[in-house]
Amino acid sequence: MKKLFLALLVATFSMGLVACGATLEDETRIALITDYGDIDDESFNQGTWEGILAYSEEHDIEIQYFRPAAVSDADYIDSINLAVEQGYNIIVTPGFLFEYAVYVSQYEHPDVNFILLDAEPVGDDGEVDVADNTLSIYYNENESGFLAGYAAVKEGMRDLGFMGGIAVPAVRSFGIGFIAGAFYAADELGVTISFPDNRYDYLDTFDPDPEIESQASGWFSGGTDVIFAAAGGAGRSVMNAAEDSDAWMIGVDVDQHTRSERVLTSAMKALGASVQQAFDAYFDDDFPGGETWYLGAADDGVALPMENSRFENFTSEDYEAIFNLIADGTVVVPDSYSDLETFFDDLGISDLLVIERDTVE
Repeated sequence: MKKLFLALLVATFSMGLVACGATLEDETRIALITDYGDIDDESFNQGTWEGILAYSEEHDIEIQYFRPAAVSDADYIDSINLAVEQGYNIIVTPGFLFEYAVYVSQYEHPDVNFILLDAEPVGDDGEVDVADNTLSIYYNENESGFLAGYAAVKEGMRDLGFMGGIAVPAVRSFGIGFIAGAFYAADELGVTISFPDNRYDYLDTFDPDPEIESQASGWFSGGTDVIFAAAGGAGRSVMNAAEDSDAWMIGVDVDQHTRSERVLTSAMKALGASVQQAFDAYFDDDFPGGETWYLGAADDGVALPMENSRFENFTSEDYEAIFNLIADGTVVVPDSYSDLETFFDDLGISDLLVIERDTVE
């Protein structure tokens, strides 16, 4: 009871509501449960919320978001319960932190539909179980990272770095793809690039920190041209360092060009579009419960925001060409270190892979 009161109190002050002309009697209401951030994080939460918001405005559906009191399974479950109690029957949860909360909630609320992004429901025993009222959606981050690495080298970057938040599968995939794309472009151009083992790091946090800014500044002063920050809010620290160093960084998940003039481009996921696709299926009485989607270039599930990127040399034609090669399967982007080794072997450049397995995995 105490936890429920706390969740209610926090939700009262931190949740947002967009009624869009709908009434409380309407059958369908959509709720987003944020992770540790808010809907203006210019990353995963915001990208998802913007997709929900656009859908609600088009279809006149009531939506609301709930921000849990803390980062814990119990608080996530409390927020889900609160949303259900208030009549929300489609619950969207972004990120791997919701694995267990959705696992529990999908059975506690069988009449509610859950959309879990970047994860599948996982129980105490570590077993995955996607119930009939749950849809899991993954994105091919390796392909998005590949596009970013490829574009950076085609643009003229020769010294590259990668900063991941926490070494969860999605972040690792971004990094592996980034390595592959950078060296694929370098091989095409016949140029030498520098991407050493000590310029690939996991920060063990998704939060901004002065130490991260200092680390990024050190990389920039050491000659690094661009850092891909697949690090959530910690990307803000990398942006600050790029601004101070007159260098470049690459954003993640959503188009982050408005956050800093030193954002070269962003390795995006189609967060908003994918939840809208799920909503469409729901309203067609064909909600894909029990399924897990994997969205990549072939599904327009990943992209670079070419209209807002700050490229001078990498053209839209260049982008479309490499994007189509990935989409049609001509270029198969690695998604593990073993695949990365094979990828380099096939290119005949295995001696250039100096980033160690232990660093990546």
